[in-house]
Amino acid sequence: MAPRLQALFTAHVAEARRRGHQQLATVPDADAIEAMVVAAFWASLRREEGYSPKISLAFAAPHETIDPLLFERPLPLDAAALTRVAPAVERPGIHLGVWWDGDLSPRSATSGAQSREGDDLSVWGTTHAIPMTCFVLEVASPGLLVVKHHRGDESGKFVNVAVLEGDEVKVVDERASSLPDCPALLTSLLGFDSPASWADDSLNVLVQLAVSMRGHGRGGLLLVVPAGGDGWRESIARPIPYAVSPPFAELAALCREAPETRRGREWQDAFPRAVDGIAGLTAVDGAAILTADYEVLAFGAKIVRRKGSPQIEQVTVTQPIEGAQASLVDPAQLGGTRHLSAAQFVHDQRDAIALVASQDGRFTVFAWSPFEGMVHAHRVEALLL
Repeated sequence: MAPRLQALFTAHVAEARRRGHQQLATVPDADAIEAMVVAAFWASLRREEGYSPKISLAFAAPHETIDPLLFERPLPLDAAALTRVAPAVERPGIHLGVWWDGDLSPRSATSGAQSREGDDLSVWGTTHAIPMTCFVLEVASPGLLVVKHHRGDESGKFVNVAVLEGDEVKVVDERASSLPDCPALLTSLLGFDSPASWADDSLNVLVQLAVSMRGHGRGGLLLVVPAGGDGWRESIARPIPYAVSPPFAELAALCREAPETRRGREWQDAFPRAVDGIAGLTAVDGAAILTADYEVLAFGAKIVRRKGSPQIEQVTVTQPIEGAQASLVDPAQLGGTRHLSAAQFVHDQRDAIALVASQDGRFTVFAWSPFEGMVHAHRVEALLL
């Protein structure tokens, strides 16, 4: 897959340059990509003091980054070296810089694919800031690697390009966001719907909630319903064990703050706490209910079939992965009672969406598709790693 990944990153750089972006990352050649994947894969299977390594490799020269931490003697790009240094760089946002060993002195950056026959790759140090479209390889868990690219220094956001799990390679389908009735959450996760927004600081709260829901590892269900309406109550058993009155509006208030306030330290600290707090509610048995304005209405709610509504029997299932085919399945086959309840709720409340996290890491977004005339289940765990 290395030549395929090289071609994808070359295309991303060309598109970013066409839109006027400067100071773009250098694209690694296929040999460099292969060497990074091999070293990261075998490192992922090792353990250091009982812990599996979690590292992020970024293909960038020191001069392409900001305030890098430089090793006096660069480390070899091999599993043993990566495993030993992993405890120091496991926190989010820290990347191990990878570059050609014979070219670690400052020079003018290029943005084409570079080939250095006979020159080895080295780990030159660490950095928090990498250039736009930078090739990033992240070790998510043993045998599970994620290829990403950076959308711009201002946003700090990444777009997943491919997932490598054992000998299985899943390349994210950039065209998935153009499918009829594609939910806004999916297009934001894909990151390809609006390349012009790569360098802005816009929020997508549901993306953050989805990542946090998946992160707590207990499984969960979040129902997002229209603000100001009560129709959703027809699909919820009463009494609701943990109804919230008045609606809890901390996250909603944070999202209404002006852009300049969002850039402040206080807001930056408060926002992830608010997201994690709501995501934590989904770990309770039942469903958490959130308005489209991000106000919490309830959690631990039991979903019931709306009076007069038929029981849902099939949903369309897709993954935003190249080569994946749509299929019709019984919603219970997607993961059990939680998935069946979510599908039934969206079938009965067609202006709502349901986010379902499984304990095994799978993540599904249920939304009504007018184009198909049925509930569509979007499997998006490959975009959340």
